[in-house]
Amino acid sequence: MKKIIILGAGGQGRETVQLIKDINNVRPEWEVLGYLDDTPSIHGEIRNGFPVLGPLDLLAEPRFRDVFVICGIGSPQVKKKVIEHIKQWQPTAQFATLIHPTAVCGDENKIGEGTTICAGSVITTNVTIGEHVLINYGCTVGHDCVIEDYAAVLPGANLSGNVTVREGAQISAGAVVIPGMEIGEYTVVGAGAVVTKPLPAHCTAVGVPARPIKQHILSFHE
Repeated sequence: MKKIIILGAGGQGRETVQLIKDINNVRPEWEVLGYLDDTPSIHGEIRNGFPVLGPLDLLAEPRFRDVFVICGIGSPQVKKKVIEHIKQWQPTAQFATLIHPTAVCGDENKIGEGTTICAGSVITTNVTIGEHVLINYGCTVGHDCVIEDYAAVLPGANLSGNVTVREGAQISAGAVVIPGMEIGEYTVVGAGAVVTKPLPAHCTAVGVPARPIKQHILSFHE
């Protein structure tokens, strides 16, 4: 079996462990070594059956050179920072792509490395999903959608056909995006919102129909 480490031991990291267990119940594929997390107080803990091995930079050690990695961090901004650091510490890092056995994923879809597709989600056809994307539980992604790197589609969200989700954007739980819309990079669509017009980058949009209520200033180099 292939060895794998989860980056982040919080809620999303533990959900990632459960996803891996579900994959292994169908066909043994992954040996989970544990988590890496920069929270010192949890180092050495056992979480959902696996140890928190230490901080993220532990991945630079030669013993982890051939290990697969998956980022179990929900925030797109934090995820991007972590992945950029990992690529510096361990240039040969291999990023796993995890698709839950109950997810429906069409043959003509393209899915980038490091992406996670959770239980009950449906990705129809001719969909392009970038690297390190999270498609959470029970989502639908319609034909010809494009979801760029680091984006997150949270539980129960529905993307109609021909939707474009730019890098790092987040579609929150239960949100709906009608056909042909574009969500700007690192924009957050609030829970339960309905997107009926394109949204600019770096904003939070809420409501029915969704309207921007604030702009964000983001830094990835802190």
